[in-house]
Amino acid sequence: MNCGFNSFFMGGFESSCHVRRSGQRLDLIAATQHSTYAEQDYRRLQSVGINTARDAVRWHLVEVQPYRYDWSSVLPMLRASRNTGIQVIWDICHYGWPDDLDIFRPEFVNRFSAFARAFARLVFNETPHTPYFVPVNEISFLAWAAGDQGILGPCAKGRALELKCQLVRANLAAIDAVRDAVPHARIVQVDPLINVVTEPWMNERQRQEAAGYCRAQFDGYEMIAGNLWPQLGGDPRYLDIIGVNYYVHNQWVLNGLFIERDDPRYRPLHDLLADLYKRYRKPIFLSETGIEDERRPEWLAYITDEVIAAIGNGIPVEGVCLYPIVNHPGWEDDRHCHNGLWDYCNDCGHREIYKPLADELVRQTARVNAALRRHELRSPDPIPRSMLRSDDAGAGMSF
Repeated sequence: MNCGFNSFFMGGFESSCHVRRSGQRLDLIAATQHSTYAEQDYRRLQSVGINTARDAVRWHLVEVQPYRYDWSSVLPMLRASRNTGIQVIWDICHYGWPDDLDIFRPEFVNRFSAFARAFARLVFNETPHTPYFVPVNEISFLAWAAGDQGILGPCAKGRALELKCQLVRANLAAIDAVRDAVPHARIVQVDPLINVVTEPWMNERQRQEAAGYCRAQFDGYEMIAGNLWPQLGGDPRYLDIIGVNYYVHNQWVLNGLFIERDDPRYRPLHDLLADLYKRYRKPIFLSETGIEDERRPEWLAYITDEVIAAIGNGIPVEGVCLYPIVNHPGWEDDRHCHNGLWDYCNDCGHREIYKPLADELVRQTARVNAALRRHELRSPDPIPRSMLRSDDAGAGMSF
């Protein structure tokens, strides 16, 4: 079974709503005003040939009391999806949960399962499409950041494995709840794809440590599939679609700096994708990728090169999600991150488009379409007429 996405290129809206070490909660859906202008944002995607989006429900806003839900924060987004016909992959937990919950306690699993069931029913009732859900976004990253490094709430240290197991329990319970409510729902698991290397002078212990990091990136999938810690309840039926998040900083030296593509230790992305597919034999897609500032077009070209190479090698990569699709405030310092296709919006909901990336998207859409035709993987995506002329590409897409 393939992914069933409505377009190869997708747009992801930054949805982090975690609690900082300072105690302040982020809400980047609100900060980017996507929650206010969701319908306009979805139509923006369509103007550049994107018909699939990643988005999120904000659990901390919805569950006002235990098991009591106020859907007012997500209903406008669901109805914007319905009105525009945009297919949405919904994150149910994107780093944030209600303030009264202790993520390490059993009640977290029970509350999350009930919330997932209620949200799945809502999506089914409000939209006509096959629902897509990411139960817990980036289990491995969240366990590391919130359970070991103290970067995200609950800002713990030395509890990464404990937290990873708890997140897997919650994930499995949520999948059961979603499938009970909407049996035909598709389930997406998302985690980073990484490569950790060593310096020539490092010893065997350090080389084993780096190899351990590389193995650990699959722990979430392995637990979900029941191959690791089967007492958590995992089973192969819980793996449906695998999404991988990949950025310029996903390869680094153990305890050192990130490595770039000209480093001989850098593994091409298509090799990493091949390893993932050989391990699980599930349809895969790039669920997040992007970069800041003027490197945005070049990075998209590189990613497309690698995806086309993977497809040519028989790896069923079924999509690439540009993430984030709109610029957003930084997690730590609220700085203006220029990493999207569109910028902050004005009082009328207008967002300025970053034309170099828009032009590159036209080129790469054509290349992907040609590759898909060659390998007969899926119907190619149409390129909107307004994008075909370089002299009016910006004017036709800025809204």
